[in-house]
Amino acid sequence: MEEIINQYLDYLISEKELSQNSLNAYRRDVKNLLTYLNNKYHCDLGEINKTYIISYILQLKGQGRSTSTISRNLASIRSFCRYLILRGVLKSDPTSSVEPPKIQKKIPEYLSLEEVELLLKQPDQSIKGIRDKAILEVLYATGIRVSELVDLTVDDVNLKMGFLTCNGEHGQARIIPLGRISRQALSEYISETRDKLISNINEKALFVNYNGEKLSRQGLWKIINAYTKKAKINKTITPQVLRHSFAVHLVQNGADLKSVQELLGHSDISTTQIYSQIIKNRIKEVYDKAHPRA
Repeated sequence: MEEIINQYLDYLISEKELSQNSLNAYRRDVKNLLTYLNNKYHCDLGEINKTYIISYILQLKGQGRSTSTISRNLASIRSFCRYLILRGVLKSDPTSSVEPPKIQKKIPEYLSLEEVELLLKQPDQSIKGIRDKAILEVLYATGIRVSELVDLTVDDVNLKMGFLTCNGEHGQARIIPLGRISRQALSEYISETRDKLISNINEKALFVNYNGEKLSRQGLWKIINAYTKKAKINKTITPQVLRHSFAVHLVQNGADLKSVQELLGHSDISTTQIYSQIIKNRIKEVYDKAHPRA
């Protein structure tokens, strides 16, 4: 068993650029499969068939393995079977018609309107507080990603027209409107605070740290975590949670999915559809609680 697995891994190394973690996963998945087939069916490699593969997948399900783990196992097995075909050990691929389990999209964590209001009230009027207020307001007002926020420059903001230009994933820029409150918070930060923080007048980053340098992702997470604790909100709040809250609240107030997709910068609307599912779940909860015959 070990010999064929090592030969397979050597093949993967020569054909694909895989990390050591990926190679370890392939080794583990294939070894577990071969151990199962040997113990249950006492079959040779050339006898592996669709029935045996399905039997193994069903065992993984019976063990309570997650759909993502089962899908990864099937991908490893499929790759191994194709290697056996190249070696002439198998004549056909026994996994060709075996479908991976559908991975259910996890409902994202988001904040209620009350929790958002509570979080946004926490920064004070200190230099740091004015900066942090602008950061939190922009995150919630635009729904941009953490990487997009820290990459914003002063040239990306148009306070007069009320929008910012966001250079999203894969270099796809999009224009996102700013609401009245976020514009006000940004205006106060840019006009009163940012110049006191920067040490180099040529610094273009919109949000900077106490050293006057571009704010890091880690620095942003620490800021949000500090205000979460200060607000005594019993949730783990991240920039992504604020992004989800932005989208959920838009949909709750009647925004169409296509518009939300464009604002979020999703390439596929199926990614955005999870937010309408949240609304449906919420409506069902309200009905179950409120209707006398629910």
